[in-house]
Amino acid sequence: MSYNGPTDLYIDGDWTGAERGETFTTEDPATEGVYAEVAEATEEDVDRAVAAASDAVDRDSEWRSLDPRERGSRLDAMADAIEERKDEIVRVESRDNGKTPFEATIDVDMVIDTFRYYAGWTDKIEGDEVPVPGDRLNYTVREPVGVTGHIIPWNYPFQLAGRSLAPALACGNTAILKPSSTTPLSALYYAIAAEEAGLPDGVVNVVPGGGSTAGNRLTEHPDVDHIAFTGSTGVGKGVMERASQNVTGVTLELGGKGPNLVFPDADLDAAAAGCHYGIFMNAGQMCWAGSRLLVHESVHDEVVDKVVERAESIPLGSGIDDDGQMGPTVSESHQQEVLDYIETGKAEGATVATGGGVPADKDVGYFVEPTVFTDVTNDMTIAQEEIFGPVLSVIEFAGQEEAIEIANDSPYGLMAGIWTSDLKTAHETAEYLDYGMVSINEYPVTQPQTPFGGFKQSGYGREQGTEALHEYTQTKNVNVNLE
Repeated sequence: MSYNGPTDLYIDGDWTGAERGETFTTEDPATEGVYAEVAEATEEDVDRAVAAASDAVDRDSEWRSLDPRERGSRLDAMADAIEERKDEIVRVESRDNGKTPFEATIDVDMVIDTFRYYAGWTDKIEGDEVPVPGDRLNYTVREPVGVTGHIIPWNYPFQLAGRSLAPALACGNTAILKPSSTTPLSALYYAIAAEEAGLPDGVVNVVPGGGSTAGNRLTEHPDVDHIAFTGSTGVGKGVMERASQNVTGVTLELGGKGPNLVFPDADLDAAAAGCHYGIFMNAGQMCWAGSRLLVHESVHDEVVDKVVERAESIPLGSGIDDDGQMGPTVSESHQQEVLDYIETGKAEGATVATGGGVPADKDVGYFVEPTVFTDVTNDMTIAQEEIFGPVLSVIEFAGQEEAIEIANDSPYGLMAGIWTSDLKTAHETAEYLDYGMVSINEYPVTQPQTPFGGFKQSGYGREQGTEALHEYTQTKNVNVNLE
């Protein structure tokens, strides 16, 4: 299927080629064929986008002076525009990323809900009166931070762009989206939505390009006031380092090695279904993937059997031209990285309960079998490092204290799951888990209203919910001497 959507950069309200005329190609991971040729932004293009965004957020600009209720109406209009093109965006996301249309539909629906949620916040971003001694009036106001840069990963290109773009716009900022060069296409639909919603020129800019060129320039640009980055912990550290040169604020949503803790009193069928979904959706290419399954020794074999049965029954395919429910990994290089981790797991003594390689019936596409390892100890590479693929490590525990200790023995702390029918066990375990998000008897789950972010090396700051409004505003204190 050929691609007929936008491929140019979008800067200051214009669709434009790159300054130097460069382009790059993207491919469909399910067919290994070229899918689109896209304009490749360079440092000069990023500079143009930043200049446009700076002008558009100036105090006298149309966007900055817009009534907050009208700004909310524009965000609602963006949601309408996305909803009208929902089927098209789903197809593009599936072809460009490899996820199934079912999964891409969830992503687009989440974006629509996110824009509507933040549209309701535009006229509710308030300051406070501060009681101070003496005859004084003291108050705070929350103002936009200014120009925001959004560096988007390849695993959820559309959904994660919308997750940070919506609150940034709701707070009155302007934005530059830099999607991954692996999956650049769906982000360009935000430019279409901004045009149709009547956002002033320069408020939303989209610059597909390489991380080492466009991405680095965005993070180190002196006129960018905040960077939102989602990606690996290693790259996130580099983003933070470059942004620090200009004391630019950052929101970092980084890696994870999520544990699901299954206690003996849990509904084991529900636990197996949740753990299956939590590692094999999007082919395991998720920061919040439940890639470690911690199971009480008394139900270990039963839970493993249930998870293996589910893993072996999942149809592999694009979901576009077949009945596939788990798509390919995003690229040939990433497929090889996942396969290398599987070989490492075998070499370190873990047992492959199912999967462990490339599907025998897939001659085309970057597929990896849903893989379950047993006999895993938490010091193994596959239990400590983020694989970012459909690979589950099962670890046995004897009691609650040991389960918590194993779960917390990780450099990451994004999301953890608890499966139990006992409220005391559930809340007590949640209290002691060093994770930014804990889900009980469901995994994974998030909503536009709930904060998303982690502890330790899983990131800094929060996306979603009211917390995101604080990421994209800054507090000004005003003191008035009334004497």
